[in-house]
Amino acid sequence: MARSADTIVGMSGGVDSSVAALLLRDSGQALSGLFMQNWADDGSGDCRAEDDRRDAVAVSGRLGLPIHFRDFSGEYWAGVFEHFVAEYAAGRTPNPDVLCNREIKFKHFLDAARELGADYIATGHYARVDEAGGRFRLLKALDRSKDQSYFLHQLGQAQLAATRFPLGELLKRDVREMARAANLPTAAKKDSTGICFIGERDFREFLARYLPAREGEIRAVDSRAVDGRVVGRHPGVFYFTLGQREGLNIGGVRGFEQAPWYVVGKDVAGNVLYVDQGSDTPWLRSQALVTETAHWIAGHPPGRRFACAAQTRYRQPDQSCEVEVGEDGTLSVRFAQPQRAVTPGQSLVLYAGEECLGGAVIAATDAPVPGLRAASPFPTTLTTNP
Repeated sequence: MARSADTIVGMSGGVDSSVAALLLRDSGQALSGLFMQNWADDGSGDCRAEDDRRDAVAVSGRLGLPIHFRDFSGEYWAGVFEHFVAEYAAGRTPNPDVLCNREIKFKHFLDAARELGADYIATGHYARVDEAGGRFRLLKALDRSKDQSYFLHQLGQAQLAATRFPLGELLKRDVREMARAANLPTAAKKDSTGICFIGERDFREFLARYLPAREGEIRAVDSRAVDGRVVGRHPGVFYFTLGQREGLNIGGVRGFEQAPWYVVGKDVAGNVLYVDQGSDTPWLRSQALVTETAHWIAGHPPGRRFACAAQTRYRQPDQSCEVEVGEDGTLSVRFAQPQRAVTPGQSLVLYAGEECLGGAVIAATDAPVPGLRAASPFPTTLTTNP
C-alpha cells in the first residue's frame, strides 16, 4: 500500500481537531485526515454525525488535506455501548468517554492509520506527551480548564509513542482565534456535549430504548440505614446518579424542611431511590474507596504503597491520597479529606504533579449505604493510613 502520510489526524468536525490539523500541516508534516463514524443513528435525538462529516470534509478541503473515512459503529457498540448499558443496569454510573478513547480512538483509529501507512495519529485532545529515558508520559494540558488527561488514563506506552496532541500547550481561547484567523468553517462551532459519539439527546428517553425501567418509590434516608419515608416516585433508578439534584420532582413534604433533595443511594433490586436533604449530607461523604484492576501508563505502579493526587470525576481539583496496590491489581485508596459523591462505575485517575499515572474504575466506597440490611460491600481490609 502506498504511504499516504506520516501522521493521520482524527477529524471530528469540531474546532479542536480542525486546529490540530492546521498546526500539523503548517509544521510541514505529511498529513491526512480521517473521519470516524462511530454511532448508527437510531433517531432518538440530535445525532450530528452527518453535519460533523460535512464539516470535517470542508476543513480538510480548506487545508488541502486528503481525508479518509472509516465506520467503527460495530466496534463502538461491542466495545463501548454494551458496557455502558450493562453498567447502568447494575446501578452504576459508567464513563463512556474513557472506554471510547481506549477502544476506538486509540485502538481502531490507530490500527486504521497504520493500515494507511502512517507512523502517528493526532487528535484535538487537550493533553501532552513527553518522553524521558525511553518512557512516554501523559501530562496535563497547559489549559487546566480543558485538560482531558482524565479521559486518556487508559492509554499505554505503545499508544502514547504513536500519538500527537498539538493542542496540549495552547489555551482554548487561542485555539478559537487560530481557527478564525485561518477562516476555518468550524471556528464558531460549539463544542460537542452529551454521550461520547452519540451526541445530545433526552437521556432518559434514549436509555429507555435499551434498558426498560419501572417506576418506583423515592425514600428519604434515616439514621438507621433502613427504608425511610416515601417522599416521591421515580421513573427508573437507572436514570439517577449519586449526588444528583435535578429531575427528582419532590415537592413540599410534611415533616421535612423546604430544602433541596439529593440522590444518596440506589437499590436496583428493590427499585428504590434514596434521597436526603442538603448537599453536605453524610450519606454522600466518603474517605476511602476500592477499585477494579488498575491500568498504569508506565506499565506498572510506582510502588506497592505510595502517596499521590487523585480525581474521582472530570475537572475535579487534585485530591491528596494514599494508594495501596493489591496482589490482584485492585487499589485501596484513602483520601486526606472526605470526598463528596464518589460514584461506583466512574474512574479514579491518579497523578504525580502534571503526570497522569493511570487509574481504575471505582468499585465501592466507605460511604454509608441506604437500605443496607446485609454486610457492607466495602471491604474492611483497607490498610492505608488515615
